Amino acid sequence: MSILSLILKCGGKRVPIYPLTHHVVLPSWVNQIVSHLHNSPVNQVGSGKGDYYVVENEEEKQSITDRAANTMFWTELFRGAGVTMAHIFKEPATINYPFEKGPLSPRFRGEHALRRYPSGEERCIACKLCEAICPAQAITIEAEERADGSRRTTRYDIDMTKCIYCGLCQEACPVNAIVEGPNFEFSTETHEELLYNKDKLLTNGDKWEAEIAANLQADHLYR
Repeated sequence: MSILSLILKCGGKRVPIYPLTHHVVLPSWVNQIVSHLHNSPVNQVGSGKGDYYVVENEEEKQSITDRAANTMFWTELFRGAGVTMAHIFKEPATINYPFEKGPLSPRFRGEHALRRYPSGEERCIACKLCEAICPAQAITIEAEERADGSRRTTRYDIDMTKCIYCGLCQEACPVNAIVEGPNFEFSTETHEELLYNKDKLLTNGDKWEAEIAANLQADHLYR
């Protein structure tokens, strides 16, 4: 119970509280607070450190309550305005997207891409480890052997509506062929546009190769 509540509950007399052999004993500085709110001193019983302070009638009680509420209202109002003014001169926490973009971690898992070697040869060796490890079964691969004996994919499809972006395909690949690049802005209007084939994945790799290579280099100590 607040000090003000104790004062208002006195009702013009000493009020016993627990234990019953004791009375409400308030410190002397309470008189200064109540007198300030009421613009006049209240009835004081006793003297010294253990004085009793009481309010004599209901009108005075209501006046004190109104003054206290009014004081707290204006105090909180000015405090809120102060917080607002302080933030006006601070650097904003928001950015002007899409013209400004925040930093991305090298481990960010975005749109998939198939990479090539600097010579232009595709990296994928059709080992199908990514297809086997994919928990969503979003990857479909078909392969055949070339005339030189190397294996390359003839079909590499990813259903992006199934993908859960776990990154396991990238972790499983022994030649860093399939990766999840930094692009996250690839929303579409139809489902068919999210069914990626090999050409689409290779195009993504060619487009984002510089960023993908930089991210892999930054993260190579932890792979």
